[in-house]
Amino acid sequence: MLAHTWSLEAAEKRFNEVVEAARSRPQTISQNGAPAVVMLDVTEYERLRRLERAQAPSFVDVLLTLPRDDIGQPRTSAKPRGVDF
Repeated sequence: MLAHTWSLEAAEKRFNEVVEAARSRPQTISQNGAPAVVMLDVTEYERLRRLERAQAPSFVDVLLTLPRDDIGQPRTSAKPRGVDF
């Protein structure tokens, strides 16, 4: 089984191998010893995007969570100032 974690340097040198390995399982590429990016098959990426969109709230749901202006505050009686055009 091929490794699924690559250093940036190894991924650069063996890019074709990383791409081929990513077709079957996500490949983590690290930089300075810390995970930096993940390369994955495009079908898996598209599946994740569909899942993300399915879980995102609709615009109506967002609007319904906004606070309502029904706290009974009286409107100000101040008149707008005149503007010369």
